Amino acid sequence: MILIGILLIWSLILGWGLAQAVETPQKSAEIGTVDVVSGNLKLGQQFYLENCATCHIGIPPAAFPTQTWRDLLQDSQHYGATLTPLADPARSLVWNYLRTFSRQALEEEQTPYRLGESKPFKILHPKVEVPRPVTLSSCLACHPGTNQYNFRKLSADWENAP
Repeated sequence: MILIGILLIWSLILGWGLAQAVETPQKSAEIGTVDVVSGNLKLGQQFYLENCATCHIGIPPAAFPTQTWRDLLQDSQHYGATLTPLADPARSLVWNYLRTFSRQALEEEQTPYRLGESKPFKILHPKVEVPRPVTLSSCLACHPGTNQYNFRKLSADWENAP
């Protein structure tokens, strides 16, 4: 009887410990990236940040239409600098990530190559008076977490804005 009691208590303690280890927290931590990604898309995001966000801040895929990202990945001329385009498999992984989290341009829409000209950028910033011309460094004014690829965190001025 004592052995059964010890086994029962041991099982309850072990079960409680396992439940604590795998339990998801009620309040999730702040998402540090623009989008929640997994699998090969996570690897594509990693390659994107390693290859693009080392020279400038990483622009969220939703800020440009898919056609812009396609052209930027294929072109060796990048805003006045000559770059070696990514090679496969990194190129394919980055392309899958960017294609998944961007949208197709409308038929009558011109493919934008500047952030301020991008319709998705304008849609993501309704009622926001952005400086002209929009520069990547101007993103820091409202999004202090851009260097960590966190555009969800806003400056105090914008945290409770309508």
